[in-house]
Amino acid sequence: MSQLKLSPTLWTSQTVFIMAAIGSAVGLGNLWKFPYITGENGGGAFVLVYLLCIVLVGLPVLIAEITLGRAGEANPPQAMANLVKKTGANRLWVWLGFNGLLGGLLILSFYAVIAGWALAYFFDSLFGGFIDMDAQAAQDHFSSFIGSAWQLLFWHTVVMLLTVWIVIQGVRSGIERAINIMMPGLLVILLILLGYAASTGAFAESFEFLFRPDFSKLSANSVLIALGHAFFTLSLGFGTMMVYGSYLPKDYSIVKASIWIAVADTVIALIAGLVIFSIVFGNGLAAGSGPGLLFETLPIAFGQMMGGWFFGTLFFGMVVFAAISSSISMIEPAISWLEQNWNYSRRKAAWTLGGFTWFIGLGSVLSFNVWQDKTFFSDKTFFDSIDFLTSNMMLPLGGLFTAIFVGWVWTQSQRDQETGMPGNWSDSYQVIIKWIAPILVFIVFVNSLL
Repeated sequence: MSQLKLSPTLWTSQTVFIMAAIGSAVGLGNLWKFPYITGENGGGAFVLVYLLCIVLVGLPVLIAEITLGRAGEANPPQAMANLVKKTGANRLWVWLGFNGLLGGLLILSFYAVIAGWALAYFFDSLFGGFIDMDAQAAQDHFSSFIGSAWQLLFWHTVVMLLTVWIVIQGVRSGIERAINIMMPGLLVILLILLGYAASTGAFAESFEFLFRPDFSKLSANSVLIALGHAFFTLSLGFGTMMVYGSYLPKDYSIVKASIWIAVADTVIALIAGLVIFSIVFGNGLAAGSGPGLLFETLPIAFGQMMGGWFFGTLFFGMVVFAAISSSISMIEPAISWLEQNWNYSRRKAAWTLGGFTWFIGLGSVLSFNVWQDKTFFSDKTFFDSIDFLTSNMMLPLGGLFTAIFVGWVWTQSQRDQETGMPGNWSDSYQVIIKWIAPILVFIVFVNSLL
């Protein structure tokens, strides 16, 4: 690839960039996965390890990925090509960008299916579907829902159409405008739910569960789960932060923005945990309910509690906001690539990639019903196979090689010039990005394979 500069589209302010990046990072991982893996791994001790992993892996790789995007001034593959030309590095580094593009689209293919569940549950709650719902009814409702290929297909299609419609509008008219509505909306809903949670008798129990460490409940596997989630929760490894970084003007601070993103993502996950566990404990339900916590356990609580219709509808509305803000970030790197390298219009690129992603997502739709007994990779369903390929292989490798490029290919002075990192931080960051982060990400990668 020859040297190619980014189109002149830039974020209108650093605040908008931070909100967009937070919107990408805050998604089902914060509102669905973090609470249930915390419940499964003992609470406070797991949270403490998770926070340490954010500092040692999540934040350093986040800074690295945004920096590569702004320095490369283009979509991920072209940004890496530009950096290869500047540094004289091996051209194989361009594949780091392509890994991100493909990984983002594959993740979106099944992410849109799960986001469709949240959208369906929002309307179920809005129309009173959870009123007086007991445990058996909640389980039957969920089983019936995912057992219907047509229902899953409909909601998967709706999520993809919303995603495509937003990104067609462009960075400022589409992504910025959507983020300016969804992120404040998400925060307001979350604070309302937190206020409700604080009024319940179970809030103290929820707070103690999340913030009082009990290391007897922590296992080696729990540490690896915390390490892996700290990496994945910040949308690292699939090019989003790189392409968002390419839209970042040179006078904006990457380090300050990255800290804000990491802090906001973590705080939202913790608040969501407080809300969810207050509802769970207040209704005598189990914290370690696993992946079904959001779709099988919480509807029981909303069905039985005072004001359950209102708070249930708010809750699933918040999940939908978080899911859509993440989905638009997953498709944006590939759209940018088609625009800049193949001269596609944004509309054509969005429909082409949206159609491709929607089609791949059909396999995930069928995995819960028609193809539930059909296995692909290592006795996994199609859904589980795509999840394993992206989450356990493509994203860790993307994060690993991002850290290696910034830590080993770039000189420390080149990196500091681009990030504007304070001198008293630079040496510490150099040790982390060169040694600690790559080693820890490699451990996650190997453990996930084993």
